[in-house]
Amino acid sequence: MNYNNPVISGFHPDPSICRSGDDYFLVTSSFEYFPGVPLLHSKDLVHWEQIGHCLTRPEQLDLHQARSSGGIYAPTIRYHNGMYYMVTTNVSAGGNFYVYTDNPRGEWSKPIYVDQPGIDPDLFFDEDGTVYFSTAWGNSETGTGIYQSRINIEDGNRLTNYTFVWQGTGGQYPQAPHMYRIGNWYYLLISEGGTEYGHMVTISRSTKATGPFEACPNNPILTHRSQSKTIHATGHADIVQTSEGSWWAVFLAIRPVGYPNRHHLGRETFLAPVTWSEDDWPIIGDNGTVSENVSAQGLTLQPKIELTIRDDFNTEKLASHWNLLRLPNLDKYSLKSKVSCLTLYGSTETLDDCGAPAFVGRRQQHFACEASAQLTFNPQQDGEEAGITVYMNERFHYELAVKRISGERKLIFRRRLGSLWKIENEIPLSAESIVLTVRADKWHYYFEATIDSRDTIMLGQGECAMLATEVAGGFTGVLIAMYATGNGVKSTSPAHFDWFDYVGIESFIGK
Repeated sequence: MNYNNPVISGFHPDPSICRSGDDYFLVTSSFEYFPGVPLLHSKDLVHWEQIGHCLTRPEQLDLHQARSSGGIYAPTIRYHNGMYYMVTTNVSAGGNFYVYTDNPRGEWSKPIYVDQPGIDPDLFFDEDGTVYFSTAWGNSETGTGIYQSRINIEDGNRLTNYTFVWQGTGGQYPQAPHMYRIGNWYYLLISEGGTEYGHMVTISRSTKATGPFEACPNNPILTHRSQSKTIHATGHADIVQTSEGSWWAVFLAIRPVGYPNRHHLGRETFLAPVTWSEDDWPIIGDNGTVSENVSAQGLTLQPKIELTIRDDFNTEKLASHWNLLRLPNLDKYSLKSKVSCLTLYGSTETLDDCGAPAFVGRRQQHFACEASAQLTFNPQQDGEEAGITVYMNERFHYELAVKRISGERKLIFRRRLGSLWKIENEIPLSAESIVLTVRADKWHYYFEATIDSRDTIMLGQGECAMLATEVAGGFTGVLIAMYATGNGVKSTSPAHFDWFDYVGIESFIGK
């Protein structure tokens, strides 16, 4: 039996994994989005379900000053003595910290900060109770690479100074350290080469947790550099052992489209088997490469987890796949203002600002997909606007929206590409309620509206490549979102979204 990669599609970078019994838990980076650090669960490593987030409260996650692709970087999740620990970096406020819980489906603790510079922190619990804390850090004077200290896990205080332990194999930006004790060896797994097309995974080992570390003679143990594959930029790996004894690696990669390469779904989570050489070095996938179709090799695959297509907004809180921008004012959002509706209240902030407009979005997880929302919105002031956006960051996005312009209610389609923006199409709108739809294939987004449940109008289209990282920059991926804004004034007109549909034409996670 085979499975298909990616196992978690769409914007899910920097995966880290742990096992507790027969349960696997995985976290990924979330950057400027709130809540922070998506938390997913699986029984078979292939089929994943998002069960929440690790950072759900403002005291855990300060994103007020987070730029696009700032905020939360590269978490690590570990299970030790009945407790789950998630350690990460908020590059926009506070630095390195961890939270913990005995129930990953519930609330996580207040953050405990560790006074150590760097990013991509790792926690390693040794058999004698020592806890090692590692980060990627350095400069031309100190040396760039992996730094390590011992900490008190109760309060995060360092028990030793942080010391340089390994520089990697010479690739730029050595990062993403993960330490393991397997047999008689301490292994230090890292990534190098930057998180672009030169990305790779390398490994070293020592008989002591503090080193010195000897590099694997077969490094890199995972890379698709200069490969003619559909998968590129493989890196940032973490490994886990099943209860049956087999080993597997999760890692990020991208699936670019066209030439030159463009990827707009973001960095996704992939899975590959790990075998061991006679001299105890790990081998990821097919001697360091991986395919989209992989043998499950003894994994007992569970039934596919189906994605809920429609959200009727009839619950007390938003489902876990929804994301808000930065640390929003929750007065802009309501599931109670109108029965079975998500109501958004626009503020002065817009989608063009590096701020927190009223925005509720989900990841685009398929090249071919369709997203629709029913909107009831009667703007009373010029500039008030609500609709759906295909959003990469504040400088690159497309909108299909209802807006009041010069006293008239209009349906608009707009494109924002860097410093260039234009309302490409606008028509008068008298209907009280409207269904807004965006359809996508690998190359284009198509924007259309259905008025009075009968007349469907095509408003325009936009290229997917214009929202790709290679054009728009950043570390995230495209989100499709409902939004509202006063475009410089505080809006008094509620935007009621009766429902939102998302249909992936390709199969969902764990295809």
